[in-house]
Amino acid sequence: MSQTFNTIRYEPVKNGVARIVISRDEARNAQNREMTYELNTAFDLAAQDNEVNVIVLAADGKHFSSGHDLRDRAKLSEFETVGTWGGFDLPGSEGSWAVEAEIYLGMCWRWRNIPKPIIAEVQGKVIAGGLMLIWVCDMIIASDDASFSDPVVAFGVNGVEYFAHPWEVGVRKAKEMLFTGEAISAEDAKSFGMVNHVVPRADLTEFTTDMAEHIAQRPSFGLKLAKQSVNQMQDSQGLWTALQAAMSLQQLGHANNQQVHGMGVDPKGAEIIRAQAQRKS
Repeated sequence: MSQTFNTIRYEPVKNGVARIVISRDEARNAQNREMTYELNTAFDLAAQDNEVNVIVLAADGKHFSSGHDLRDRAKLSEFETVGTWGGFDLPGSEGSWAVEAEIYLGMCWRWRNIPKPIIAEVQGKVIAGGLMLIWVCDMIIASDDASFSDPVVAFGVNGVEYFAHPWEVGVRKAKEMLFTGEAISAEDAKSFGMVNHVVPRADLTEFTTDMAEHIAQRPSFGLKLAKQSVNQMQDSQGLWTALQAAMSLQQLGHANNQQVHGMGVDPKGAEIIRAQAQRKS
C-alpha cells in the first residue's frame, strides 16, 4: 500500500521487518502534530501487514528527537483523530487536557499495545517528548553517543506526558533525572535496563537490522503472545493507572502556570534549560 508522508518515511518491508524513519532533521526531529499522525498511520500500516513481524522506529540525522515542537500551531481539526476524547477547542483545562490525552498519552498507549515487536534505533540526543517515542517500543538499541533527558520540570510540570520514568530507569534515578534535568548516557541507560544494547554509531543501523530480522524469523503468533505476556505483567502492576494519574498532575501543572504566568508553562523554564546546556558545552 503506497502512502505519502511529509515528516517520516515508511521503507519497503524486507525480511519481515518494517522500518519507520522520522525525517525532520532540519528541526532535530522535533515531534509536531503532523508527525504524530503520520507515525500513527505508519504504525497502523505495519500492524495490519501480515508480511511484517517486527517494526523498527529510527530517525535521520545527528539526533533521534529533540522533543515536542513548541512552535507547532496545527489544530486537531486538521487531522483524523483516533482517541475517544473530544472538545479539543473548549476553553481552559478541558480543551488542553483533551488535546494532550489524544496526541500524547492516548497515542503512545495505542502504539505500546501494537501486538508486534517494535525496536527503537536511537542516536544522539533524545529529549523530553522524544522519550515517549522510544518508551513505547519493546526494545531500544542505542548508539554510544546517545543520551536521554527530560528537563521539563523547569517548565513547572512533572515531566513528559507518557510518564514512564520510574518504570524505565527505577524510582530513585527517575527522581534524579526529573529534579536535575540532567541527561542519562546510553551506558547508564543500559545499566538501568532501559536500553538493550549500546553499539558504535557506525554500526547502529546494521546491528538493529540484524536483530530485527533475527526476531522476525519467529512465528508471528508466538511473538504476539510473548509481547502480550510481558505487557500484561506491567498492566497488572498498575502501569496504565500510574500513567493516567501522572497525566492528571501534568494538567494541574499547566493550569497553575496559566494562573500564575498566563501560559501553560513557566516562561523561566527555557532560560534554565538553556543555561544548563551552555554549562555542559
